[in-house]
Amino acid sequence: MRKFTTIILLWSTFSIFSTQISAQNTDIELLRSINKSSSTGLRNYSKFISNTTTAFAVSTPIVMGAVALLEKNDDLLKNAVYVGVSLGVDGVLTYSMKEVVKRPRPYPTYQDIKAFETETSLSFPSGHTSLAFATATALSLKYPKWYVIAPTYFWAASVGYSRMNLGMHYPSDVLAGALVGAGSAYVTNLVNNWFWKKNENKKLIGLQAYL
Repeated sequence: MRKFTTIILLWSTFSIFSTQISAQNTDIELLRSINKSSSTGLRNYSKFISNTTTAFAVSTPIVMGAVALLEKNDDLLKNAVYVGVSLGVDGVLTYSMKEVVKRPRPYPTYQDIKAFETETSLSFPSGHTSLAFATATALSLKYPKWYVIAPTYFWAASVGYSRMNLGMHYPSDVLAGALVGAGSAYVTNLVNNWFWKKNENKKLIGLQAYL
């Protein structure tokens, strides 16, 4: 409960702080640096990695669930449901915060920021980053092995960088997205563990225990 409270306070504090400073000098100057100083290879990498976000995140629980049903692996199915719910919680929080903060994208405000994509949604927090970190955190919590943690967080961090490199988000948007995504997966994991403990870890496949 203490960790949960700390995470909520971090979100609230960061939201208020970011709203007040909106495009503070350090925020926009860092964005300018990241947006301008890119080789063609790095820019292409940013475009590629940014475009993988939704596909990889959404396909993860689907593939896990399909394999679990084929192999009749109840633990894997439960983990698939947990990852899917984490992404759902992240989506609700992210888009709720966008509507509350209503921060515009950087490129309409600063003409020197070159946007390599067009987005109609608001800027704070970064939805791509929050989705990536929710996926990486959920997988890392369920499979705490270096070969899961290292590549998934490298991918999530690359997504965050790509959103700035492509001119789509301020650094503070990306940081907030990382916090929201990781926090969503962490809190959902607490609720998930409580739920299955309360239900004595009953089988999910077949649902016989719930009928």
